[in-house]
Amino acid sequence: MPPSVRVQNLGKQYTIGGTDSAYSTLRDALVEVTKAPLSRFKRNGASAKAEKIFWALRDITFDVEQGEILGVIGRNGAGKSTLLKVLSRITEPTTGRVELYGRVGSLLEVGTGFHPELTGRENIRLNGAILGMRRDEIEKKFDEIVAFAEIEKFLDTPVKRYSSGMYVRLAFAVAAHLESEILIVDEVLAVGDTQFQKKCLGKMGDVARDGRTVLVVSHNLGVVGALCTKAIYLADGMLRAEGPPDEIINCYLSETLENKVHDLERLRFSGMGKQVRFLDLSMANTENNVDYGEPLEFVLTIQSDADLQALTIGSTIFNMTGTSIGSLITREEFSIAAGEQLVLRLRVSNLPLAPGSYYCGFSIGSGGRLAVRSDLDALIGAPTFQVLPISTNDEDDPLINWHRGWGNIVFNETCLTVEKPHLDHANK
Repeated sequence: MPPSVRVQNLGKQYTIGGTDSAYSTLRDALVEVTKAPLSRFKRNGASAKAEKIFWALRDITFDVEQGEILGVIGRNGAGKSTLLKVLSRITEPTTGRVELYGRVGSLLEVGTGFHPELTGRENIRLNGAILGMRRDEIEKKFDEIVAFAEIEKFLDTPVKRYSSGMYVRLAFAVAAHLESEILIVDEVLAVGDTQFQKKCLGKMGDVARDGRTVLVVSHNLGVVGALCTKAIYLADGMLRAEGPPDEIINCYLSETLENKVHDLERLRFSGMGKQVRFLDLSMANTENNVDYGEPLEFVLTIQSDADLQALTIGSTIFNMTGTSIGSLITREEFSIAAGEQLVLRLRVSNLPLAPGSYYCGFSIGSGGRLAVRSDLDALIGAPTFQVLPISTNDEDDPLINWHRGWGNIVFNETCLTVEKPHLDHANK
């Protein structure tokens, strides 16, 4: 039996830097043709167009078997959404080929494929017709779609009047319930309330158990780890790794962390770090993986060019979409002498973070905890860590309690200890 999705040597090329200007007259065209050989000579034979070429995808090859849930991960700009657009036949590949064995239902953006002037009822039927379904097939699923989307009161309202939450509920319900053999979803969990997001996870699991294939892009690595049976990691438009989700997630996080920690100047706020600065940011947690509910322990190395008193550490934790999840300012104050280097260990307990991937921002503030805070140094983007999902035997709840803790919370249970490194260590 062939795989549901087969991708072979796939490449997608775009032209950037603006479009070529059109010639307004025949004379202009003839002049350009005359100039072309000289222009090519000046560029040592290189084409001007070649300078504008950008490969969003290059030489991508993988298969997805029937009934598999494939997670696609990678940083912003890695080519994830472009890949799904090619698989959804929204855009044509430049090189290679894609083989799809079955009807494809996709949700790439909120309301993709909806006509804003049509009602929810009409758009459900329109999407079914686009998928090639017969009217009786659509009607068979109609009540399930409406119940899942929870839009009964607004079923006969034009979707242009829907809120973004109503839009995504209906769009996901249509994509998941209509009889497509391949379901493609791009960041559906970034929109909507937590209960609906949890329901989406359960539905995607049901779809796979029915023998259909699911491809999902998500920055929430906890979702990928708990839901998917296979994952691929894209970087700079190329396939960096493919395999079991836990291995691919660890590969992604280790590379992301390495890139960020070794380039702190790129992460430092402009004008900061003149008196006292962060030299290193890391975690004591093994491989930057944290079990759900386990305390976080950050190791911060700082150095000062001045005598400073009543300093505090502030931190903000962000999810991978850039949303602030929680913040803290340490109760403990500390001092540092000119030329001194300190290692600060910041332990955060009772952390109500959902399983997933996160990154941090840190600052050094002066004036004490209760004074008007003035930051002397501030960085954002490191370290990166992952909260691992708790184990559960409930197949209908792939991420039990995963939604807990969302919202901008303040972490109250913290402990800051200050160490002075040995001189030989400090001079390394």
